[in-house]
Amino acid sequence: MANVGRDIPHDSASLHVSGRSQFLDDVAPLADELIAVIVPAPVAHGRLKSINLDEARKIPGVIAILTAKDVPAHNMFGPVVHDEALIVEDEIMFIGQPLAIIGATSLEALGRARKAVKYEVETLDPIFTIDQAIKANSYLGTIRKMSRGDVDAAMKSAPIVFENTLDIGGQEHFYLESQIAIAVPGESGQMTIHSSTQHTTEVQTLVAEVLHVPFNHVTVICKRMGGGFGGKETQAAQPAMMAALLAQKTGRAVRFAYSKDDDMRYTGKRHPFKAIYKVGCEKDGRIVAIDLKLYANGGCSTDLSFAVLERAMLHSDNAYFLPNVRIEGRVCKTNLPSNTAFRGFGGPQGVAGIEHIIEDIAARTQRDALDVRQLNCYGITERDSTHYGQILANNVLPELFETLRAESNYDKRRAEIDAFNAKSKTQLRGMSMSAVKFGISFTRRTLNQANALVNIYTDGSVMVSTGATEMGQGVNTRIRQIVADELGVKYESVIVTATNTDKNNNTSPTAASSGTDLNGAAAADACRKLKARLSEFAARFIFNHPTDGLAPTPESIRFSDGFVWDDRAPSNRIPFTQVICQAYIERINLGERGFYVTPGVDFNRETGKGHPFLYFTNGVACSEVLVDRFTGAMQCIRADILFDVGKSINPGIDRGQIIGAFIQGMGWVTTEELVYNEKGDLLSYSPTTYKIPSIGDLPGEFSLRFLDNPNNEISLYRSKAVGEPPLLLGLSVWLAARDAIRSISPNRIAPSLAIPATGERMLLAISDLKSTDQSSNASTRGESSERRDGAAKVPAGARLNALEP
Repeated sequence: MANVGRDIPHDSASLHVSGRSQFLDDVAPLADELIAVIVPAPVAHGRLKSINLDEARKIPGVIAILTAKDVPAHNMFGPVVHDEALIVEDEIMFIGQPLAIIGATSLEALGRARKAVKYEVETLDPIFTIDQAIKANSYLGTIRKMSRGDVDAAMKSAPIVFENTLDIGGQEHFYLESQIAIAVPGESGQMTIHSSTQHTTEVQTLVAEVLHVPFNHVTVICKRMGGGFGGKETQAAQPAMMAALLAQKTGRAVRFAYSKDDDMRYTGKRHPFKAIYKVGCEKDGRIVAIDLKLYANGGCSTDLSFAVLERAMLHSDNAYFLPNVRIEGRVCKTNLPSNTAFRGFGGPQGVAGIEHIIEDIAARTQRDALDVRQLNCYGITERDSTHYGQILANNVLPELFETLRAESNYDKRRAEIDAFNAKSKTQLRGMSMSAVKFGISFTRRTLNQANALVNIYTDGSVMVSTGATEMGQGVNTRIRQIVADELGVKYESVIVTATNTDKNNNTSPTAASSGTDLNGAAAADACRKLKARLSEFAARFIFNHPTDGLAPTPESIRFSDGFVWDDRAPSNRIPFTQVICQAYIERINLGERGFYVTPGVDFNRETGKGHPFLYFTNGVACSEVLVDRFTGAMQCIRADILFDVGKSINPGIDRGQIIGAFIQGMGWVTTEELVYNEKGDLLSYSPTTYKIPSIGDLPGEFSLRFLDNPNNEISLYRSKAVGEPPLLLGLSVWLAARDAIRSISPNRIAPSLAIPATGERMLLAISDLKSTDQSSNASTRGESSERRDGAAKVPAGARLNALEP
């Protein structure tokens, strides 16, 4: 029986529900192990004038306290640009930046020592928001640009032209396991790091640099994470670096783990964005031209902000053909912890912008938004190239829209919603259908590679090691299925070991929804090399008895269901284990390394053109919401999803990923609000103040169906990645909320609705429409194009030119 395509449970499912899964903080303390904390900077922007550790060092149990002066080398670090200080030397860039690191034998000693550290800080003026950064000209790097066509000429000829602004909030990763690392010093300056990380190689690299040792002196191991969502792609390195410094200094194992509160306060989030746009369209809603400015709040340092911004720009078309488009983007430098990767990696912010535009067009043309979406949707044989020049192969977007429109009874429900809103004095209903077209591959070409190690033991069992890290998404389960089928053995005969840099070197992060695509393909490559070697051996030494006068060849040897045979004599089946034992006796190599490179991906950042993605994962969602007119409270009462997974490797796990991602996306756009005080201190830093979706927030009716699409021939087993793309479908809930508000607008044009659309924002928008006859913020030619969205009015030209140096 084939393993690929089966609903095999997640390989750790029974361990998770029984409490037997071992996470890093479940590892028993090692002999003489120290625990570590930081002394956090108390201000968002300032200068460290002095620091005194004398009293703290006297506290019993305190073994070592390190400052920037104790770093052997490379105190400045970063995954791309080394522009953040691990320990403050002079300038403080955010609240919680380490002033010192304390290692002690007990939590009590750590608490006392942290309070005993004395320091003098000069406070400087901070910058927190995108608007503040624009005003202060505070940016990281330079402007990024992508374009197609003649935007200015097309805009002049468009019958309808309007402008608007959208504010997009950040999001807390809220993984259950906080950032944690255990550093164990070894011989000759070597160090073993156990890390909850999505990128073992990056932790290895940055730890080696901060310790000033060769990379081969550092081994990084990751068994599993208690969630990641992108937050552990780069930012798992800091705890590992700090633990390693203390371990090197003391010669003792060191455990560094943020408390949940400190993890939320001191680590980066999803990037907040601001989209400023000018749009020209036809009277039927067809897009003519878009001039789009994107600003990302990068926080205090670069981290992955430019890659996030780039993906936002690449996804600013989403499902729609843009004949004339100009996109410019900048990363704002602010005094917040450096914002970082988050599931979707800029894609959600880019898609939010174009979906907001589609809703604006629908309002201004007085058409149903779904009609506008289908009118502008990418075509099959024409209107099928993106603004960066990639052709959409195997485009199923039109089919997805048309099919779900029918299956969800969209048109019938639209009439019912309009009738309900016309009568109800207490509630509003809204509905929207939106799509996702998500590019699968790293936009940095180098990262599109993977290696794997497959070893077969003489009892027929198989061990696999790859660079993929398991964070609950089921990558190890899928890889086990792939290897089992490639070698023709039972799923239970295969295990995947902890990710380890001494087995898999120079790995890419488990990110960009590419974990299975890359590492599964590398493991399959290793299996195919092994099978070729074993087939040659079997043809020569096991089945060397000609059938019908024909000698067996390697091509005629088959592996399946734990047996090996010559396909011309299928009744003579020999157990896989017996073949392996004989191969070992004959000194046949039973281990192999596989390697995979994603073919055909390339993107020129200077021209903004290229082929950055191997393929696209697509889906559509139709969401309906119910809003209380008096409180602004909103409930998603129904959601229907139609998703293109190609040919699923594991339908059960894919189903879980799609539903979980949709709910996480819904949380981002509705309830998950990051609230800071005027000093830049995060106030919503615990489950009591930060509202992720609960079981009561789930749609009352929820359906998910896979599209039958076996035509994705260029990917592994014709499957499609599902880790990140479904999160973007959560935007349909936010769009449905705006649709509900639009129903009570005198001219059917709703105000901009920032993300997240919290109850407070919903209530303010409803109250505003009740009390004021809102004038249109769109215009046909010759009319005012100023907007009214609660922000100060400024000349349109000033807004559009805000990116200029």
